[in-house]
Amino acid sequence: MSVTQEALDAVALSRAEYDLLVERLGREPNEVELGMFGSLWSEHCGYKNSKPLLSLFPTGGDRILTKVGAENAGAIDIGDGLCVVMKVESHNHPSAIEPYQGAATGVGGIVRDIFAMGAYPVAILDSLRFGPIWDTQNRFLFDGVVAGIGGYGNCLGIPNVGGEVFFAAAYNGNPLVNAMCVGVAETAKLLSASARGAGSALLLVGSDTGRDGIHGASGLASRTDPEARFEEMRPAVQVGNPFMEKLLMEACYELASQHGDWVVGLQDLGAAGLTSSVVECCAKGHSGALLDLSRVPRREQGMTPYEIMLSESQERMLVIAKREHVDDVTALFQHWELHCEEIGQVTEGHEVVILDQGVEVARVPVDIATDPPLYRRQGVPPEELAELNTFDPGTLPDLEATGATDALLRLLARPNVASKRGVYRQYDQQVLNNTAVQPGGDAAVLRVWGTNRGIALTTDCNPRYCYLDPHIGAAIAVAEAARNIVCTGAAPVAITDCLNFGNPEKLDVYYQLSQAVRGISEACSTFDTPVVSGNVSLYNETAGRPVYPTPVIGMLGLLDDVSRHLHSGFPQEGSAVYLIGAGVEQEAASLSGSEFLESEHGRVAGLPRVDLAAEARLQQLTLRLAGDGLLRSAHDCADGGLAVTVAESCMIGGRGFAGDAEVPGRLDAALFGEAQGRIVISLAPDAEGRVTELAREYGVPATRLGRTTGDDAFTFGPVGTTVGALKAAWESLVD
Repeated sequence: MSVTQEALDAVALSRAEYDLLVERLGREPNEVELGMFGSLWSEHCGYKNSKPLLSLFPTGGDRILTKVGAENAGAIDIGDGLCVVMKVESHNHPSAIEPYQGAATGVGGIVRDIFAMGAYPVAILDSLRFGPIWDTQNRFLFDGVVAGIGGYGNCLGIPNVGGEVFFAAAYNGNPLVNAMCVGVAETAKLLSASARGAGSALLLVGSDTGRDGIHGASGLASRTDPEARFEEMRPAVQVGNPFMEKLLMEACYELASQHGDWVVGLQDLGAAGLTSSVVECCAKGHSGALLDLSRVPRREQGMTPYEIMLSESQERMLVIAKREHVDDVTALFQHWELHCEEIGQVTEGHEVVILDQGVEVARVPVDIATDPPLYRRQGVPPEELAELNTFDPGTLPDLEATGATDALLRLLARPNVASKRGVYRQYDQQVLNNTAVQPGGDAAVLRVWGTNRGIALTTDCNPRYCYLDPHIGAAIAVAEAARNIVCTGAAPVAITDCLNFGNPEKLDVYYQLSQAVRGISEACSTFDTPVVSGNVSLYNETAGRPVYPTPVIGMLGLLDDVSRHLHSGFPQEGSAVYLIGAGVEQEAASLSGSEFLESEHGRVAGLPRVDLAAEARLQQLTLRLAGDGLLRSAHDCADGGLAVTVAESCMIGGRGFAGDAEVPGRLDAALFGEAQGRIVISLAPDAEGRVTELAREYGVPATRLGRTTGDDAFTFGPVGTTVGALKAAWESLVD
């Protein structure tokens, strides 16, 4: 008898997809098989709407050690026999329903992706989006998510070193919670998520299996509107145990770093639990598997094979151990007080056969399970874009000089610009004692143990730009991430991305997704920063309204000598302050999509612009200036524009500023326009000649803005106030 629509809805398969599945199998699937295929063919696991687009990304390079998508995360060679492993993932819908556990288990999942490759996690970053903070429900979500990230990460002993928080009405009911983790490993000891060698043992390690998280991949991660289906989907939110994960992390790292020859592969149990971990490992190893569910440790009575295979209970790992070392591996995990049970073995076939109490309950061909239908569409721009893009900010009245100071103070108090110290002070940034540059600036910097090297890390995306033009906005996200990295003195090397969009079956949303992928690809090709890993989170909608297109970029940079890193704050009085890149005078178009335009005029409109070639020259110049020891600080000019950037450098460094540059043209555009490709630097006065000489050599404009002072005064064109007043506005959200 044909399956009911209710059963298909439960696993997020369409009728057409079910018919295709029956055709490929040559029979109808049973209940367990249907649940497994629903998860493996979901958007979260199968990438059926995004995989054709993701092939556009540049993914290769001399430093890249992994094929994108082939492993749990991307690995980048940093020299000295070491590599960095990194990835960013989303936990959006779970966090909308249970903000604390949703965010906490999001951290747990991304951390497992890193140590599953044999790397030791050294840093966490987060990229968060919420509706306006003054709304009670949004504040509840915000507080819960921040607490969940801190509560889990702090217990693991991994520093949370950076990230971003953005507020807009488009995220009402559907916050975005993206977590990035970075680890370091000996290159020769990297592990693969592969099942090979008939007879190799499948060991399930860690927590017992419960009913939490069932339909997480096919439900929460692949359906629309968590707000409308709150009670129905609540059981699909996983529950985390960070102390168990800490034991798993240490045990798996010991296994990889000291006894890697005992195992064939290592995989975490994340989305779709045992289903995805076993099937995907078999796909990578071109093998099959035989599972005995009666041997799976459970924490609840009466669990069915369906529930066991789809459970997303946290803190579990699948170890593919060589037969002769099963006892060794088991003893290692028992030493860490972790359960380790053999639940099956690798077979020579290409099917995953599942038994329960000796009875076969499912037989899943690996090639069919890992080959979901792929969808290619012709996207259509959202109807409102034409009108929004033709809006000319120049038709608005310019800012009066007498109102410039108050406008700056208002901008600094805006949630998107204001200090996020109230968030990151809840996180431990110094655990492991490798953090050289803490949160609050452009990018974090960490020392790499055993070397003089350092790594710089950031996450970035301005979703207003992506809403107004997803191609340009996504390219700007990559460009800004690269500027943040070079402002620490590090050279950009690679990115990981998390693509957060609405329902791709709607052609306007598909347009946004496809254009954003093209924008990322273009920028990464220009900056030679290949995509090494990532995640796609679709169906982010509430009441039929999608979130802003939000392609979050996580970027890695390298410093040969970590002791020569830069900060974003002005560190000394008497420094000359310059703007390198596009100059002070800007056209009104630079207000497009700006914080000022929304703050002062209530508009999100216009057309943002970016010159990637100019961005590349700016980055090269900044790295040259830093490498030659000519800079005291560097700070990316972004949200809020030039006046906000200079003010932030004063507040972070605790210095005053005396501006001596003219502020020509439109005052609002000069002070608060968000023209791309600009960095504010400070330097010793005797270095000015050399800096301007190198700027000319690289074809980058350099404009003197003024000098730092030892007092509290702040003057910049018509703006006249104190650093204390700036800081009072900037830290208005800290408590």
